[in-house]
Amino acid sequence: MITIVNYGLGNFGSLLNMFRRIGAKASLENDPDKIIKAKKLILPGVGAFDTAINEINNQIGLREVLNQKAMKDKVPILGICLGMQILTEKSEEGKRLGFGWIPSKTLKFPKNKILKVPHMGWNNTKVMYQNSLSNNLDASARYYFVHSYYVRVDQQKFSLMKTTYGIDFDSAIFKDNI
Repeated sequence: MITIVNYGLGNFGSLLNMFRRIGAKASLENDPDKIIKAKKLILPGVGAFDTAINEINNQIGLREVLNQKAMKDKVPILGICLGMQILTEKSEEGKRLGFGWIPSKTLKFPKNKILKVPHMGWNNTKVMYQNSLSNNLDASARYYFVHSYYVRVDQQKFSLMKTTYGIDFDSAIFKDNI
């Protein structure tokens, strides 16, 4: 069973439908007492960094249980979109601190006369590290992006995939179970 963390910001219906379509069992949870029992977690997210962190911090016990699942219990955790950004230490978008589980920062795309921000559209990626998440990816696969901020890891060993949009950025990051 995959547990999708509902902290108030995310396209939960799309995730649940996708899991149903592929025959995987998933539930949507915001109760720390249920999340503590999770074997796999997904942190989705749509919106602003500080808003996401505030929502997590305002739900009693949620940040603590997520830290326990990530750092102590070492359950697999996948952050998607804003959910990936809050895995970082901080963001130029706000003042709040992220989880900091992966040494990295969320940065604003630089102004560019040719490329529009937000970055919207399909892009190829380059796999930087082979592991169970990337071993079977099609090298020609394209992924859809909609974002004004990107992630930059502090050490390249945490970069799973890179994408180029005016600059190279880390489009998938990892460390241990995250």
